Amino acid sequence: MRLGTLLPRAVLVVLVWMLATAAFTFAADQKIVGPSRTASSVTAQPPNLVVPSVTGQVFVFAKGILEDAGFAWRVTGPVHGYPGNRVLAQSPAAGTHVVDTGAPTIVLHLVKGQYGQSGSAEDTPSYTGTRIELPHAPIVKPKVPVVAPKPKPKTTPNPAVTAKATKPAKQPTTVKRPPDFLVPGARKEPQNEISLPARADRLAAWIATHPKRTSANVHRWLYQHSWIVDGAQFGWWHGSQALEKLIAVDRRVERMWGIGHRSEAVARAALHRVRGHQR
Repeated sequence: MRLGTLLPRAVLVVLVWMLATAAFTFAADQKIVGPSRTASSVTAQPPNLVVPSVTGQVFVFAKGILEDAGFAWRVTGPVHGYPGNRVLAQSPAAGTHVVDTGAPTIVLHLVKGQYGQSGSAEDTPSYTGTRIELPHAPIVKPKVPVVAPKPKPKTTPNPAVTAKATKPAKQPTTVKRPPDFLVPGARKEPQNEISLPARADRLAAWIATHPKRTSANVHRWLYQHSWIVDGAQFGWWHGSQALEKLIAVDRRVERMWGIGHRSEAVARAALHRVRGHQR
């Protein structure tokens, strides 16, 4: 009697123990046989550079633009790399994206400048240029569909309003700026442009709001730099004052972007020549 009573309880305890053991084993298997993580390997792509525009620039400025943007150069053709010559064509064209292979070499074709071929020719830089390599996967921007505007309903013009609109607007008076000195064959200062000192002030204000060194920022700074230096050497109004401000801008560029030493030297040399004309 007593054995028959204890037997069902013993069987129940054994079943509970077996179920608990199976659950523990299944949980352990789930932890051991979990999803394996596969390490993904990402191949780093070399950075790209954008070819700056030097066509039409004086060769001495074109060299500085290319060097500051991370490029080398090579002059080909019958006209060699004298400082006063100008760039007729470049290859690759401006705006081309190329792989940064170290110092990609831009091929330049020059024409003789108006000041003659003085100094020493420099057809290649002092450092070794590298090959031009185009990116394998160029970025293509999706085309945005153009939606034609709805035609506006025709309205009958009001004679009174038409009469007011046809009155000529008053043209702002332009203060003529006499040249500081005359250079034979030099381009005259365009009176519809801002003066050289004002251009230097605007460049300084713009540099203060653009602390990052990008290809676009460097190209804009060098373009304005070339305008001020050329204009001052052509005898334009208050050129020496503009060059003094430009030198201060170049020194700030050196602190912010880490470039501009050569451009500052060019501006200082131009200031020395301009002051010599003014004596």
